[in-house]
Amino acid sequence: MILKKRRESVMGAVSVLRDELLAVLELGIRTMEGLLQKVKEKDWNYRPAENMRNLQELAIHIISISEVDLHLWQEKDQETIQNLEASYEQIESTKAMIGAMHKGFQQYKTYMVSLSDEELLTKKTKPFYLERGKIQAHWLVEEISHFFHHRGQFLNSLAMI
Repeated sequence: MILKKRRESVMGAVSVLRDELLAVLELGIRTMEGLLQKVKEKDWNYRPAENMRNLQELAIHIISISEVDLHLWQEKDQETIQNLEASYEQIESTKAMIGAMHKGFQQYKTYMVSLSDEELLTKKTKPFYLERGKIQAHWLVEEISHFFHHRGQFLNSLAMI
């Protein structure tokens, strides 16, 4: 009985942690929306260094992160991922970028919330480019890290203009 209560308590904590992590990612999405809206038309081609993406290329990568990563964590094949990335590359307007970013995040969030606490902690999946899988909780943390890394790059690029 005590063990059962402890397990229920731990699993409840897992849900709280998942919700907090998703809230952090959602904050990143909302603040990225604001950053996208600050870009002037003439600045989309700004490239901070020769070996870096320009603002538009970086924006396209950022807005695609949630949906592309979701498909990676769901073990979609390389061709599917490349086709998805190519569809994002067709987006041109800021409004369309923001809409696509929110849509991708909602899909990602729906998937993560659909997992039981046990699945979040034990279900392993493997993107096509890795040899070993990782648990879904790992992918959630990686998602946040990936998104905020590039959001930071975008913010720094905007500050240089």
